[in-house]
Amino acid sequence: MSEPAKPKTKPARPFFSSGPCVKRPGWTPDALSGALTGRSHRSADGRERLKLAVERTRSILRLPPGYEAAIVPGSDTGAFELAMWNLLGERGTDVLAWDVFGRNWLRDATAELKLSDLRTFEAEPGYLPDLGKVDFSRDVLFTWNGTTTGVKVPDGDWIPDDRQGLVICDATSALFAEAIDLRKIDVLTYSWQKALGGEGAHGMLIVSPRALERLASYRPPWPVPKLFRLTNKDGILRDVFEGVTINTPSMLCVEDYLDALSWAEGLGGIEATVARARATASILYDWIERTPWVAPLAADPRTRSQTSVAMRFAEPALVNASEDVRLDVMRTLVRLLEAEGSAFDIAAYRGMPAGLRVWCGTTVESQDIAELLPWLEWGYAKARAEALRA
Repeated sequence: MSEPAKPKTKPARPFFSSGPCVKRPGWTPDALSGALTGRSHRSADGRERLKLAVERTRSILRLPPGYEAAIVPGSDTGAFELAMWNLLGERGTDVLAWDVFGRNWLRDATAELKLSDLRTFEAEPGYLPDLGKVDFSRDVLFTWNGTTTGVKVPDGDWIPDDRQGLVICDATSALFAEAIDLRKIDVLTYSWQKALGGEGAHGMLIVSPRALERLASYRPPWPVPKLFRLTNKDGILRDVFEGVTINTPSMLCVEDYLDALSWAEGLGGIEATVARARATASILYDWIERTPWVAPLAADPRTRSQTSVAMRFAEPALVNASEDVRLDVMRTLVRLLEAEGSAFDIAAYRGMPAGLRVWCGTTVESQDIAELLPWLEWGYAKARAEALRA
């Protein structure tokens, strides 16, 4: 394999991390100049900014009638755990897991909540479990897009409208980049630092009328930590869905989220953000298709993510080598590109097959992906030669 020439141009923003993700194009710290730093989030002004964040979320997502949104602590993890701790246990639960985070929810359902009536549906990296076996008379937990594997559900058609249980979805790596029919979901969670490149620590919780009814009528058998508590002796804490937060938020992060929402609205809303991600990912997938040494980790084209594009090494010389050799190639390639300032944070997630993972979400520019590709060719050729010489 001949070594290609070193590329002459670099991505303007070589930031391809799958979380925290790259900021919106044109972002500078000046976007935060209006933040209520040093002010109480419980002040009239603080409450107004938090309420605005919730209202803009409702608007840009076009929440169906009766759906509510809340800002919660702990990023997407906190939002999803909050849903589990408040809502599960009323009936049996089916958990789907095909990436690291889905297995996190499975582990907590098993080891922490100790759900007695639990069914699990797992799949190896690159594959979905059999969605047809899910029982929607039970509660169902799943991730729309597996960040670590690059495997997504193709759509929501497998979820019936007349379900009896709640469908609880971790959508942090899918929202604003995949078309999601929210009427198929009863609880949807995401984080600011994934979906729109916002700052971390805060999560969003979207709940349907059916989930609100469960909150009002059911109390789980375990104690719910204060940080997760959505009810008290009088019922649902309704002001949580008006921007009143469970604990102290960062008003800098709130301002950054508002800025990201304004940017997305300026593009044309969620259809425009989904189109951006689709266009960006298509450039990368087209290159993968014509590149013999790499392949998508997702086996079925219908399940290939538009955000976290996970790749495995496919050249026979590496496929037939040891995993240690493949890891050496990955680490060397990543190190070379970081040293050149042409790409950061593109290694496959730990525990996944050695390869690459490139974020193609809404805040990534297509031109940056296009300019990344020659660097991947150059870095792979050098890394491969070094590993196979050893």
